[in-house]
Amino acid sequence: MIDRDRELTGRAAVLAATDHHPFVRHALRRDDRPRAWVRDGAVAWVFPMAENDRAGGVVGPVDAAVELVAALVADGAVRPGQYLQLPRADRSLLVGRFGATRVDDWEFLWTATGPSRQSGQERVVRLGPADHPALSALIDDAFPTTSSRPEDATVVDWYGIRDADRLVACGADRSRGDIGFLAGLTVARDRRGRGLGAALTAGMTRALLTRYDHVGLGVYADNLAALRLYRRLGFTGTLRRSSVWLG
Repeated sequence: MIDRDRELTGRAAVLAATDHHPFVRHALRRDDRPRAWVRDGAVAWVFPMAENDRAGGVVGPVDAAVELVAALVADGAVRPGQYLQLPRADRSLLVGRFGATRVDDWEFLWTATGPSRQSGQERVVRLGPADHPALSALIDDAFPTTSSRPEDATVVDWYGIRDADRLVACGADRSRGDIGFLAGLTVARDRRGRGLGAALTAGMTRALLTRYDHVGLGVYADNLAALRLYRRLGFTGTLRRSSVWLG
């Protein structure tokens, strides 16, 4: 059962309990009003009026986080089909405890400093509605599995690199909390290996650091090439995560 004596209410209380961790500052939108609980060093939050399958998240020690989520499930605070973002945990444990139908392992990376200068970063420009058809074409061909799309209302801005009249790289600004957030970084298939990914990441990071004190991004744990690139560009803050869809 959830310990009601250790319950927190509101975004500010959750941020204070987690020492204003960059991940939590990103995960909680400024207008979110989560309920949260603290147990054995873990802090879990849920969104009572979740508008989709995003139920909430947990930070802290893995074992304490799993037990806290188990209490949330037992009390009906989260429901089957929703997902929570937990500290990295063994897949078999998550399936066994929660009947997880899907587990995605990924890394949340962040930086507070601008990357070293990358060749071509001056070519990064902000895109507008007129560029949406070109964005859709590039994403459909080069990164069809991404959820970052021109029609997505949660995207704040789009950035890209053009070669003459052709859009050859793009990325989404999906900042939603107190830090900047890069998503959907995409390079045309026939332009890979030429430094465009580094240029795009550097240009976007520098642009967002004019508005935020940190910039973060997420990358799947098995995408080793991307992890090497982002760490080379200064994204050395790391939080290992598992997104868990409850069965």
